Amino acid sequence: MLALLSVLALAAAACGDGDGDGDGEAEPDAPQDLSGETVEVAAVWTGTEQESFQQVLSAFSEQTGAETQFTSTGDDVAAVLGTRIEGGDPPDVAFLPQPGLMADLAEQDALIPIEDVAGDEVDANYSQDWRDLGSIDGTLYGVWFKAANKSTVWYNTNVFEQAGVSAPEDWDGMMSAAQTVSDFGVTPWSIGGADGWTLTDWFENVYIRTAGPEMYDQLTNHEIPWTDQSVKDALTRLAEIFENQDMLAGNPLQTDFPTSVANVFANPDSPDAAMVYEGDFVAGVISGETGSTVGEDADFFNFPSIDGSPLAVVGGGDVAVLLTDSEAGRALMEFLASPEAGEVWAGLGGFTSPNQNVDLSVYPDDITRRSAEALATAETFRFDMSDLQPAEFGGTVGQGLFSLFQDFLADPSAIDQVTEQMEQEASQAFG
Repeated sequence: MLALLSVLALAAAACGDGDGDGDGEAEPDAPQDLSGETVEVAAVWTGTEQESFQQVLSAFSEQTGAETQFTSTGDDVAAVLGTRIEGGDPPDVAFLPQPGLMADLAEQDALIPIEDVAGDEVDANYSQDWRDLGSIDGTLYGVWFKAANKSTVWYNTNVFEQAGVSAPEDWDGMMSAAQTVSDFGVTPWSIGGADGWTLTDWFENVYIRTAGPEMYDQLTNHEIPWTDQSVKDALTRLAEIFENQDMLAGNPLQTDFPTSVANVFANPDSPDAAMVYEGDFVAGVISGETGSTVGEDADFFNFPSIDGSPLAVVGGGDVAVLLTDSEAGRALMEFLASPEAGEVWAGLGGFTSPNQNVDLSVYPDDITRRSAEALATAETFRFDMSDLQPAEFGGTVGQGLFSLFQDFLADPSAIDQVTEQMEQEASQAFG
């Protein structure tokens, strides 16, 4: 009996060991202490976007004690990372703006699978579509941290009001609004053609509305040629804007993306142009680099319907991938998949998170929330076409689609010639 009582006493003591709260619930995991560790992060962001992302890294450092080092790759991320990888000195974590580049790097065994790193966080916070977009052949490699609604046209509200123009709902209405603004004395359009990616975005929005989502998928996968009539029809429609130099501010081929936004919003009362097409991230440039206020001097309308086409959203984004198996890199990947990380940037503006558990109330204004809601609820959503294609064709500065659409902007009448060149280069890239 004494022996049995002793055993029971020991068991009771073992069960009671701990914090003594007696509720039987497991304590949450304490943040990982990574003091003394440094994680290098590479991404395309500069200017306001880089400053905002630095706030995300600061939150990670606060939580873990790890130091962070940010490296901007500029737009030529494929070349920069390729050189670093080949030299045996890749950054710990990189953000890729093209899923095609993620597939290329995975094929080269340059990426570390992250199922055991962030898989649970991805499952808890993302839809299956975003998990699929972060996976190659069923293996999870990426966390989609930043998304973009690329179907927004931004306009100077003061010009529209003074010219008596309302936000249009269809292509014909947009063309009519542009003419009215021009007659009022303000150049309608600012186009950042020095950055070829803005031109591919223009085309993709026109193409999905003129050809439809199924043909969009076929062209994305090169199941139909770039000489297809559907491509020529979309370019013909786009030429309605590109061919009239009097309706374009400055020289579009010498205007980069930030300048294209500044043309419309740097001086809200006396702008160089009335409208600029690009994604919801325009709001961040407006707030950070111009004299305009989003919601007062700046607003957007959805990229308009063409010939009765239904509402569609073309989206983009940046996916985080792990290139070194460092402890700090793994911890950062897990953090990036959490709602907390997305909410840091969402509260600063110029950002949309694909993380469905990011609190919508943190977005700084109704316009940003409206754009985020359009992205989340669109009946027809397609990822940016050029970002889904091989990087040498769809996502490299100075070649492929970036260069060819600049050729088209320079001569919008050369549709047959440019589509033949597009098809030639697509055939080489897709093998």
